[in-house]
Amino acid sequence: MKKLNTTLFTLLTGMFLPLATMAQQPKAAGPTPNKYQVAWQKMEYYAFIHFSMNTFTDIEWGYGDKDPKLFNPSDLDCRQWARTAKEAGMKGIILTAKHHDGFCLWPSKYTDYSVKNSPWKNGKGDLVKELAEACKEYGLKLGIYLSPWDRNNADYGKPEYITYFRNQLRELLSNYGDIFEVWFDGANGGTGYYGGARETRNVDRKTYYDWQNTFKIVRELQPAAMIFSDGGPDVRWCGDEEGWVGETNWSLLRRDEVWPGYPNYQELRYGHENGTHWVPAEVNVSMRPGWFYHQSEDHKVKTVPELVDIYYQSIGRNGTLLINFPVDKRGLIHEQDAENIIAMKKTIDAELKENLASNKRYMASNIRNKSSNYSVANAFDKNANTYWATDDNVRQANLIINFGEKKDFNRFLIQEYTPLGQRVKSFSIEAKTADGWKEIAKGTTIGYKRILRFPTVSSNALRLNINDAKACPLITEIGVFNAPKMLSAPSLSRNKQGLVTISVDDKENKVFYTLDGTNPDKNNNSYNAAFSLTDKAVVKAVSFDPSTQKYSPVSTANFDISRKKWKLIDSDAITSDLMFDGNPATTYHYEIKKTPAEITVDLDSVVNLRGIKYMPDQSRYPKGIIFGYEIFCSTDGQQWKKVLSGEFSNIKNNPLEQTLNFPAIQTRYIRFKAVSTTTDDKELGIAELDIITE
Repeated sequence: MKKLNTTLFTLLTGMFLPLATMAQQPKAAGPTPNKYQVAWQKMEYYAFIHFSMNTFTDIEWGYGDKDPKLFNPSDLDCRQWARTAKEAGMKGIILTAKHHDGFCLWPSKYTDYSVKNSPWKNGKGDLVKELAEACKEYGLKLGIYLSPWDRNNADYGKPEYITYFRNQLRELLSNYGDIFEVWFDGANGGTGYYGGARETRNVDRKTYYDWQNTFKIVRELQPAAMIFSDGGPDVRWCGDEEGWVGETNWSLLRRDEVWPGYPNYQELRYGHENGTHWVPAEVNVSMRPGWFYHQSEDHKVKTVPELVDIYYQSIGRNGTLLINFPVDKRGLIHEQDAENIIAMKKTIDAELKENLASNKRYMASNIRNKSSNYSVANAFDKNANTYWATDDNVRQANLIINFGEKKDFNRFLIQEYTPLGQRVKSFSIEAKTADGWKEIAKGTTIGYKRILRFPTVSSNALRLNINDAKACPLITEIGVFNAPKMLSAPSLSRNKQGLVTISVDDKENKVFYTLDGTNPDKNNNSYNAAFSLTDKAVVKAVSFDPSTQKYSPVSTANFDISRKKWKLIDSDAITSDLMFDGNPATTYHYEIKKTPAEITVDLDSVVNLRGIKYMPDQSRYPKGIIFGYEIFCSTDGQQWKKVLSGEFSNIKNNPLEQTLNFPAIQTRYIRFKAVSTTTDDKELGIAELDIITE
């Protein structure tokens, strides 16, 4: 865009504003939110709880045929849930009161498949009530997830089920106080128990539930509650369960085209610029790969850097964030989940602590009717009801923040006044340099809140450019921040070719490493690119922030001889390389043609072997995890000697890397025999296979 002449800018100090005539308020542009939607989006961030029969059967989608007596938490404490959410900065909790298996966490009078027939509290318990009381104690709002699909109910798929479903909805919305959100899942129909029928029942997702009349029940009993489904009507799904929404994210949707189970769900990541209704996106993601608790995922809790990324890719992209806690069999949020989510909150607080743009000098290319009611200062007054506005015919505008001295900054926050609609289509920010203005970041939509991250810049002035808008822009808040560097321990990996890569979460930090097992500092090797390492070595690495002179924790990797020339005998070399590539996220799958199954590896040369390392499939739904094993060694591939046999004792619940040690033996060939697996899969899944030599 051709830059507006800055000599035409009107200087505003934010403290000495000239009196001006009153300007007429801008008209709404397109669909706008109602007051309940405005209040809901200001919550920004709240918890999801998945805890039910599935927790005790170690599955994600229950079939609906399990005995209620299996539901028996030993230490259930809803106050611990609420306390964790409060400490993490969350504003509410949505409970899965009934998942697809039909088991109810309240004593519903319409079914026997509920807590009233479990041993928990001798059948007298009401988990929804306990959570409602805990939320009230900690100042949190309560939300309800009620699955439209019920794999237990004999009438599912028939008209009678709709009456049952609505009766349960009335129970939940009438007996537990104010509800801020009602969550309807898009998963509907398929195989199920269905009262003993054990069959597949599919429904027309568009018509079966008669959604409009179901929604009327929510409006009647909880008029302030947001209704969530793929297409709203009040809140839409973000189109994935990975913790992000599109960088372009309109709060608008052609709502009548979308229904629960909408096949073109990818559209929901971005919304519709020409949407007919205001239906903002909610980003739902779990602290672990699964939604329900599985002990096997205790080592897969999202890290603090991952959670920070999720924050910026959800709330920082005009969405709200719904983070799920898979409550464990005790009835508690696991300690690691709680620790990480609270640490994420502290990290974000530190990154957005001081607004460097407060109380500075501002200039704008246009102010609505030159009125102080719409001055630039409104974008820095921390008042959500005031905003900087331009004249009606303006679609491009500039705003300059003069810091008065050089400042370091790497975050930019901007918010639109959404009660009058979402307007901005594209914007950019520039820093003033000796050679003029230089673009440092850009974005498309803004909406309720947009936060840009970029490498640290040092400048005495910043310019915001509104490059395109659907109507005159209305900006209610602007923030400029200098986030401290994230000093998490580096990650180390070595690929099959022997190249070592050291990765850090904050790319602005420097990385130092050693190859002799000593702890590194800034006087050691500086890491700039992957380097070759074919011999054995103990590599240690550390991340370093030059601005604070602080170091991260040290990472250590024990690399043995390079796997560059290894090959799997009688197998596709390209596919088999996945278990030698140093990346646990990739897995070699080997078809089991007979039991026991075995793989044979040629190390290319004779080594003095004293152990092997085996990492099973690390995917969300792992296959072929080896339980019983035998290890054989050979120097010629003909004569074999068994060196070890046994079982990986808790590998199903803890599918971590397994290390097997045995007396040193000369070998070139290794035969790894899977005597048994943890499941009946028809293939083995090996993420990584490595050796330990003398």
